[in-house]
Formats: sequence, C-alpha cells, structure tokens
Amino acid sequence: MNRWSLLASNLAFLLATTSAQNPPAAPPRDHDSAHRGEQGMGFPQDATSHHFLLRPDGGVVQVTADSAADTAGIEHIRMHLEHIRGAFEAGDFSIPGFVHNQAPPGVPTMVKFKDEIRYKYEEIAQGGRLTISSKNAEAVSAIQSFLRFQITEHKTGDPLEVK
Repeated sequence: MNRWSLLASNLAFLLATTSAQNPPAAPPRDHDSAHRGEQGMGFPQDATSHHFLLRPDGGVVQVTADSAADTAGIEHIRMHLEHIRGAFEAGDFSIPGFVHNQAPPGVPTMVKFKDEIRYKYEEIAQGGRLTISSKNAEAVSAIQSFLRFQITEHKTGDPLEVK
C-alpha cells in the first residue's frame, strides 16, 4: 500500500469513527419552523409571545407583541388571528399545517365537528386572543390536542392540563 492509499484509508477510518461517535446534529427545526411561522402568520416569531391555554370547553390561542411600541407587529397579530378565526370556522387549518410542516393532532376531528365549534376573536393589549370552544366532548378533546401540540411546538411552557 503506498503512502497516499494509507493516508486515505486512515482518513476514511477516522471520519467513520468520528461520525459514529458524534452523529451530525439534526437540522435546525426551530429555525425552519420560525421561518415558516413568519411566512404563514405575517409577523416575526422572535418578537412575539404565543400562549395556548386549555379550558374545560376547549381553549385559547393568544399572541402578543413583546414590545408595546411594535404597532405594526400588533396589527399583523390581530389580522392573523382574525384571519385564522375565519379559516378555522371553515375547516381550513392549512396555516398551522404549513407552519409546523405537518397537520397538528386534533385537526381532522375539528374539521369533522366544525359546525359545533365556536371561535371568538378579541383584541387584547399588544395583540389578540382566539377562544375556541364546543359543547361536544369529542370536539373539545380535539381542540385540546391541537393546543397541546402548539404548546409543545412553540415551547411556551403553558400547562398541558386543564386548570
């Protein structure tokens, strides 16, 4: 074996053992999700706070701008929440599907019971709130599955159980 072959062989061995010991990191999913979030929602994810709150009859999606001076961001948040209220009422969950690169849990059941789910949008300081509720137990379970997924994906730290 000549010197170059030996060097190439040793290098291949070194790369193989290093890769096995330190597999490459997963792609930065949070970055991709934040980028899709900004595209899908129309405002930067790193300048806002999301909260997903579980209630006995469903739950709440709440988004606020981190700065009261961010009037453009606040307006975009409010437009987005009003838009998704109408889309969700129509059974269209394409925006959360796009943002998370998958259909969130609960969506098929929420679509199935769309006529039994109520969506109420309201403005709050620095943003908006969308309350999602139903009297149908199966729909409520689906709403809560959807919101739990959001809590986990957005890493909000909100409780995963109804308080």
